[in-house]
Amino acid sequence: MTTDIQADEIVDARDLMCPMPVLAATKAMRRLKPTQVIKVMATDKGASSDIPAWAEDNGYELLSNGTEDNVLVFFIRKTEES
Repeated sequence: MTTDIQADEIVDARDLMCPMPVLAATKAMRRLKPTQVIKVMATDKGASSDIPAWAEDNGYELLSNGTEDNVLVFFIRKTEES
């Protein structure tokens, strides 16, 4: 997975089990201003469905998701409405 998206904050949730990746992303998102982006890295396979569902439920924009070296990687933008 290669992307040119620039992250304003990185959430390293590797080796954390559900629901910790979502909780870590939530904390990071609270610190961001609208239009800023977080990069979430997780190894818990449940994050592959949990993070996109969390983003949709909260009105965030999932810009990209994929895998790098067996790590799930998500880029999520905070929207003006969220």
